[in-house]
Amino acid sequence: MADHSSSEHGGSETPGGGGRHAHGVDAELKSSNLRRLRRIEGQIRGLQRMVEEDRYCPDIMIQISAVQEALRTVGRDLLRNHLKHCASHAISTGTPEQVNSVYDELLELIYKHSR
Repeated sequence: MADHSSSEHGGSETPGGGGRHAHGVDAELKSSNLRRLRRIEGQIRGLQRMVEEDRYCPDIMIQISAVQEALRTVGRDLLRNHLKHCASHAISTGTPEQVNSVYDELLELIYKHSR
């Protein structure tokens, strides 16, 4: 899972300030999420066409719901990976301050993802 684990939480910074990277990434999960995101990208283009073509509003809204559920699925997969790898590592090896920071990060992620 990318971008949720800083060096403070057990992840690593890329040289040149390219951002945070996950401590552990499951290759199969990454492939699955990339396929799902490409499919979502196509669904978004389809939604744009539906709006351009003045399609029936409820039909558009049903497609929006499908995209939202697909995004939630990606989010759940990423959160699970983050808990399994990044957060677990940081909690088991971090200082008390780092552990508290991880707990705060997890609470914020769960709160934002559950909306």
